[in-house]
Amino acid sequence: IATGVDYAKLAIPGLEKFTGAGVYYGSAAVEAHACRDETVYIAGGGNSACQAALYLSKFAKEVNIVIRGEKLAQTAANYLVENISNTPNIRIITNTNIVSCSGSTVLESITLSNKVTGEECTVPAKALFVYIGTRPGTEWLSDLVLKNEKGFILTGSELTREKSYHTFWKLDREPYLPETSIPGIFASGDVRAGALAGISSAVGEGALAIRFVRKYLQEM
Repeated sequence: IATGVDYAKLAIPGLEKFTGAGVYYGSAAVEAHACRDETVYIAGGGNSACQAALYLSKFAKEVNIVIRGEKLAQTAANYLVENISNTPNIRIITNTNIVSCSGSTVLESITLSNKVTGEECTVPAKALFVYIGTRPGTEWLSDLVLKNEKGFILTGSELTREKSYHTFWKLDREPYLPETSIPGIFASGDVRAGALAGISSAVGEGALAIRFVRKYLQEM
């Protein structure tokens, strides 16, 4: 199973103009390398945003996570919050909205607005990665495989944490990393719960899924 997701978009001036030219939905390897030694911004404070920030921090000089709330811990898993706090070039900007994007042919700056003070400031930005929500294209699967409350497909260790795990999993082994609640059906890419968003990650997961498909067939 390899289906796509629809990314929620910011309704701000300039966003559409720079989509693909500084504004991105997902942190693919190509964009990450293009941001080497640059300052980038991430809109959103969920798990996907945090995973992207950690990935981008390996390339960018500074990664800024812009959130509307007071704490990142309100929206992201504890282990991600801890990893980010231990990454010196990641900065959290709280109580803030991104209100506009500007530039000539590519994104050059964004304007931030503090929700508490109302103060606005325009800052240079090589890239803006938007992670304010996604909707997976899994409706067609109905209840064929187990999904989380947002519709993302549960696989591997995510399945073992489900209370109903022993009612649907009857094999002696645990599910393989990309394997769904039905043995022999595998999921890869953005549609898989916990996956790192982006084309390069999806391609890598697809290759991994093929490896486990072969392993599964050898067991039969």
